[in-house]
Amino acid sequence: MVKKISDKVQFLKPSGIREFFDLVIGMDDVISLGVGEPDFTTPWNIIESAIYSFENGYTSYTSNKGLFELRNEISKNIKKRYGIHYNPETEILITVGVSEANDLAMRALLNKGDEVIIHEPCYVAYEPLITLSDGKAVIIRTSPANGFKLSPGDIKKVLSKKTKAILFNYPCNPTGASYTKKELSAITNALKDRDIIVMSDEIYGDLTYDFEHTPIITLPGMKEKTLYLNGFSKAYAMTGWRIGYACGPEWLIAAMNKVHQYTMLCAPITGQIAAIEALKRSYNSVLEMKNEYRRRRNLFISGLNEIGLEAHMPEGAFYSFASIKKTNMDSKTFAKKLLHSEKVAVVPGTAFGEGYDDFIRMCYATSTDKLKEALLRIGRFIKRAGK
Repeated sequence: MVKKISDKVQFLKPSGIREFFDLVIGMDDVISLGVGEPDFTTPWNIIESAIYSFENGYTSYTSNKGLFELRNEISKNIKKRYGIHYNPETEILITVGVSEANDLAMRALLNKGDEVIIHEPCYVAYEPLITLSDGKAVIIRTSPANGFKLSPGDIKKVLSKKTKAILFNYPCNPTGASYTKKELSAITNALKDRDIIVMSDEIYGDLTYDFEHTPIITLPGMKEKTLYLNGFSKAYAMTGWRIGYACGPEWLIAAMNKVHQYTMLCAPITGQIAAIEALKRSYNSVLEMKNEYRRRRNLFISGLNEIGLEAHMPEGAFYSFASIKKTNMDSKTFAKKLLHSEKVAVVPGTAFGEGYDDFIRMCYATSTDKLKEALLRIGRFIKRAGK
């Protein structure tokens, strides 16, 4: 039979993260710093709420938009913490993780040739989702010299008549870069006179270490033109529950829900019930995990610099995007050799943008003992490589 794969799919690159995740499967004694997943289990009260929901027969579909109680809790939480109100009936959509929310937004917004500004390095799904929606990704490359951050000048240079949206993620996967309120204000001032949608992926917002996280929706005039994306995977250690959400203008949420109802229908009811419990009674657990990630960050980043890798201090999330330039290896070679010789799994920098072959991403959401052992193994590998 003739293979009739869509050109868009045929030429789409596979995820660089999953490529190395698959290599690890079946290997013994591997310390994985690859997949961005908390090593904590979901707090017990959240798990218990899910078990209780099964015992009470909650196994059905929900509204396409998600359980009203969950949407209402999200609305109340955002209002209480940030002073911003979203109507739970019309301005909030529950999705299968934030990745689905990104996908729905692209498909709801983009016509062929529309441009979406993104920064690199960035989460591996952003550019492919734009491509699959017939849009064009306009890339701004950041570097350690500017803290891997966007500037107003960078954005102004690439704005065009075709610009439909700008998507950015902070704290950032893979760099950990984030923005103070002052830095965000400068960026929003560059956008205030432009009729474009801001897609703000703040899934790591609760894991900001050195200053208070400022949602972009709290800045003047931004709520009306922003799609605020968040979820429960990272801060609440709920990756497998697959619950995210989008908050935004009624017209955009309605359009996203049209796509959602024909593809995913609704997010799993069990995960939604668990998310309600998370919002009501689990924020202290978030703070405990955040404090532990901060300790691990400090240990791991200082350790990387001591063994000869240049690693800037992440302001949030739980990743190091470290330079391997001194090793004279490209990132895939470095990652493969490190995995096979020392059994430490990392992700090549090129998974997050073509211009980052001198970098690797490492996730420090694992135990202190494993991080210390990983540092020993990486240090040993670098010494051998330098001979």
